[in-house]
Amino acid sequence: MIEPDASPALPSRRRAPLAWLVLLLFALAAAWGWHAWTQRQSAARAMEIDAQQRVEALEARMESLRREQRAQAGRLQQADATNRVLRDELLGVGQRAALLEDSVSKLADPDRHGAQALRLDEVEMLLSMARNRLDIASDLDGARRAYALASGMLDGIDDPAYLSLRQTLAQERAALEAVGVDPAHAAAAKLDAIETRLPTLPLVRDAREASQRSWWERVASRLIDVQPSDRAQLRATSDRSAGMEALAIEFTLARAALERRDLPTWRASLGRADAWLPRLWPDTDALRAQRRALQALRAQSLALRSPVLGSSLTQLRAMRARTEAP
Repeated sequence: MIEPDASPALPSRRRAPLAWLVLLLFALAAAWGWHAWTQRQSAARAMEIDAQQRVEALEARMESLRREQRAQAGRLQQADATNRVLRDELLGVGQRAALLEDSVSKLADPDRHGAQALRLDEVEMLLSMARNRLDIASDLDGARRAYALASGMLDGIDDPAYLSLRQTLAQERAALEAVGVDPAHAAAAKLDAIETRLPTLPLVRDAREASQRSWWERVASRLIDVQPSDRAQLRATSDRSAGMEALAIEFTLARAALERRDLPTWRASLGRADAWLPRLWPDTDALRAQRRALQALRAQSLALRSPVLGSSLTQLRAMRARTEAP
């Protein structure tokens, strides 16, 4: 019998440790590779996080720089506006200084006589004030006081060139004194007197006036009273009350026109008031007298008319214009 050969099993037993050694080396290499890969991943992740943090820090810094830039731009604009205002104010101060220098040089000029120029300014102001008082407010007393002050100021000027101006001013003051009362004030007083007398007029004809009519008119008047339709007398209480209110309104409109010196409106209001009188009172001598007074008042002028008023101011301005002309 042949015995089996045991020699081939020896290499198998020898290869087993070698296989385990190779397997161990492969496991170690795999473990080292995995560790190296995880290390690289961690390093890459850390670098990514660090880069992201750096980007965020840079963005925050850039936003801060933008805010600072906008703030700087706002401050620059504000500084520019302030500089512009200061420049304008400086120019204004320079212009005022130039005007003051020019005024001082003019006042210091011996040819202009600074004190005399100041007196002439005051005289011109007083004459202008007097003229405005006459034109706007019809203030005769105020105008006379202003003319008196201007005459006193003009007397303090010893320049013979203004002698003719003194004469003109004296003539103007005399003309103003000759006016007496303002026509508007006189008209207002007359209107008040007429309005006061109207309620006292009789509401029936006087017996003496009735006796002056013919016999047939006296007989017929007992039966019928013929009157024009547009001048029929209002007898009913309500009609008379409405008529009296309309007459008062016309007088009020006339006074308003008198304040404005509106001559057309003044005359129109008095004309309508005159048309109401024969409708409110009978045709008597007293009524005819009041109507004549009202018609005379309507024809009266309301303006201060004098050819010399304002001549002093015109002459003074002309003289100063010739003197100040280069």
